Amino acid sequence: MKRFLAAVGVCMLTALPAQAEQFVTVLTGGTSGVYYPLGVALSGIYGKAIPGAKVTVQATKASVENLNLLQSERGEIAFSLGDSLSGAWKGDEEAGFKTKLTKLRTVAAIYPNYIQIVASKDSGVKTLADLKGKRVSVGAPKSGTELNARAIFAAAGLGYKDFAKTEYLPFAESVDLIKNRQIDATLISAGLGVAAIKDLATSQDITIVSIPADVIQKVGDPAYIAETIPANSYSGQSEPVPTAAVRNLLVTHSGVSDDAVYAMTKAMFENLDAMGAAHAAAKQIKLDATTLQSPVPLHPGAEKFYKEKGLM
Repeated sequence: MKRFLAAVGVCMLTALPAQAEQFVTVLTGGTSGVYYPLGVALSGIYGKAIPGAKVTVQATKASVENLNLLQSERGEIAFSLGDSLSGAWKGDEEAGFKTKLTKLRTVAAIYPNYIQIVASKDSGVKTLADLKGKRVSVGAPKSGTELNARAIFAAAGLGYKDFAKTEYLPFAESVDLIKNRQIDATLISAGLGVAAIKDLATSQDITIVSIPADVIQKVGDPAYIAETIPANSYSGQSEPVPTAAVRNLLVTHSGVSDDAVYAMTKAMFENLDAMGAAHAAAKQIKLDATTLQSPVPLHPGAEKFYKEKGLM
């Protein structure tokens, strides 16, 4: 009898539903960019807001790698540039996507990435045309930044062959080469106040190169918009600089549950102060109609949140 009761007790215990552990990997970018600190902030928010969540942050080569990782379900949420996301949805092989990434789903359009071309003062580079014959870093190969570089330089009538040397390096490494006089300029696509440019501007005189509106129009992609880098965004930059910008998005995949995506979407918008504290770029995140603008369908979990807020 005792054995029978013990066996019943074991069955009852095993029948009780255990709280499922929710794994959330946040795919970001290089540690000297904007995605990484924002990803760290998100991980803290999610860890508190999602019961049983085990949240990790992964540094990556940013947009293109992030989207490919999501398609293979090796992450739950990621940062991406809008033009990269568009290329992924279309299966643009030239942009780094061998097939259409059909599992991708949008969580939110967030803040704009400013395309910031920075040159050492000593290089004499003041305009896009001045980059011809110079040594230039264009971002990690097939990263969102490098895709921006191709588009902007092509619209300005420049190709990589026009540079004396082309380096394919992330932000921090590019800035180090400028400091060491090994290259003249780099293109960095990131939120305003990106650490790499701040670091360079405090160590030497720099020039932020203007991207005129007519060049942006020649790109021929609505993802590219005209913006201005405000005066004094960086040390020694006393005048506003016209440039291009591309919207950033948070992206997930169709295999992530509706409940999890709803919780992640809600938690971020309820903790925008924490995001803004992690990096000033996040202060531009707003819950409005632009939040829903994406080349990729919204995840049903995100839709549920936006419907509750009256945006859909």
